[in-house]
Amino acid sequence: MRVWKYGDDINTDMLFPGKYTYSCSTPEEIKPHLLEDLDPDFAEQVQPGDVIFAGKNFGCGSSREQPVVGLKAVGVQAVIAKSYARIFYRAAINQGLLLIECPAAVDAHQEGDEVRIDATSGAITVGGQSFDFPKLPPEILAIREAGGLLPYTIAALEKERS
Repeated sequence: MRVWKYGDDINTDMLFPGKYTYSCSTPEEIKPHLLEDLDPDFAEQVQPGDVIFAGKNFGCGSSREQPVVGLKAVGVQAVIAKSYARIFYRAAINQGLLLIECPAAVDAHQEGDEVRIDATSGAITVGGQSFDFPKLPPEILAIREAGGLLPYTIAALEKERS
């Protein structure tokens, strides 16, 4: 697992350039353009299980699904930030991407630190230090476990029908 660390106000255009909004819609089309203006190596080097640490207001900017769809598609395990833009946060829930707000963990992380996340108990271990974050509601954990809101809803409807 690799940790990618970025600063404050990482907006949706930095995560996925707006010039591709109407030409890229599938995860495969989105992935090569992730963070291309912020970190040109990201799309080629990111691996499933990697974690992003960021500062305040992560995901601010325009309301587009592509940044979240792309991060989920490349296998980013979680984004740990000081705070999130509201629309981005909701888009992440819809796609089943784990977002954790834990400023102390972001500040504590140093290059090379091992990171462990326990979303159920609300704990992050960074470089041997443990940090608590507010436990996520069971519904959000269930949506994440299902792979996003659509698979969660389909499973709930099928369960209801049986």
